[in-house]
Amino acid sequence: MKEKTYLISAVASKYNIHPQTLRLYEREGLLVPSRTKGNTRVYLEKDLKKLEFILNLSREMGVNLAGIEIIYNMKRKMEIMQEEFSNFLEELKKEFVGKEKFFEEKKNAVVKFSSSSPTLFKDEEKD
Repeated sequence: MKEKTYLISAVASKYNIHPQTLRLYEREGLLVPSRTKGNTRVYLEKDLKKLEFILNLSREMGVNLAGIEIIYNMKRKMEIMQEEFSNFLEELKKEFVGKEKFFEEKKNAVVKFSSSSPTLFKDEEKD
């Protein structure tokens, strides 16, 4: 099934903005729609979500276009880092599967050693 697309006029109407605003966002590199063979701009659902993000920052928070670009780039980098961290955790889980008994034995050995270790300082003997 083909993804639903929207022409610039439909997007402008839906979000109550002028088509020139969408063209400006494209010139600034904030929102880059796909193009048809005839070079007509078409917006996908992912483009609309990004536009909503842009409009929220500009309308609700008063952020200028340069600020929007910085915020969006930081958001994207954070998403990439989160994905990398999740992958790292999955790899760690795979690494330690079946080794729980080994770690429990080591933990018990440390606890046993620390509770039976000789007193190192005279003050500890009085307690």
